[in-house]
Amino acid sequence: MQDKPHTASAQAFNLPGHTVLALRGRDAIAFAQSQFMNDVNKLADHQWQWSGWLSAKGRVLALFALLRMDAQTLWLLLPDVQADALAQQLQRFVFRSKLSLSPLDTPVSGMFAPPSHARSKGLAVLEDGRIQLDLSADGGPRTLLIGPDAAPDNPEALARWTASDLAHGLPRLPADQAEQWTPQQLSLERLAAFSVQKGCYPGQEIVARTHFLGQAKRSLALVEADVPLLPGMGVHLDGRAAGHLICSQGTYALAVLPHGQDGLLAVADGPHLRAHAFLGGLAR
Repeated sequence: MQDKPHTASAQAFNLPGHTVLALRGRDAIAFAQSQFMNDVNKLADHQWQWSGWLSAKGRVLALFALLRMDAQTLWLLLPDVQADALAQQLQRFVFRSKLSLSPLDTPVSGMFAPPSHARSKGLAVLEDGRIQLDLSADGGPRTLLIGPDAAPDNPEALARWTASDLAHGLPRLPADQAEQWTPQQLSLERLAAFSVQKGCYPGQEIVARTHFLGQAKRSLALVEADVPLLPGMGVHLDGRAAGHLICSQGTYALAVLPHGQDGLLAVADGPHLRAHAFLGGLAR
């Protein structure tokens, strides 16, 4: 699965559904370190990482890019969760911490072009106030932009963007998939999205135990069919129920399936599926 060049895709286009939550205050970084699954303390100003928030049972509630703007400001870029809803959930754990949780009314856009300033995990603040992230990887160049003005809608480019996320193993988790999967079941180690070395955070004990005892029995798979696929479709392996599709774009989808098992994949009572290797280079 590879991105093909399109003339229009070099222009910025709207990424609907993406929202931004700001954590501000003296305790913002300490709070994030204690709540989120990646090691926030490893970030310098103007760097970002993949991260997420887990339930006490180690299931992914939200997956996001975490941006360190400065020593007292973090932004969460949320592709599938509304910032105001996550802020309400996180507020229950603030207690006496000195920080505020503020959804930002700022648009998010994408381009299939190299970033002008950002590189890898380093973000850039442009002269016009936009925040630029480098999402380039083996599938080709991609630039993500936060604020200040909305880009036009482009359904074709948006479909390519989502398909590229899937091809690189970045799951898109609709509401019905929240709190269903551990980071290992979503193969998030490929994105360097969680830590087993940092201190405690919700679900950390389960994540660490799974890692060090090698107990992960399921992992993420990229599959393709000759017809459009839909989330929730059941997947059979050699005729037996093995899992279901968790997100899709066109004829491509991601599924959580038994780890390391080969066999004939098919949608339940439907077409055969072809498995593909993930593209690399999106870890940050």
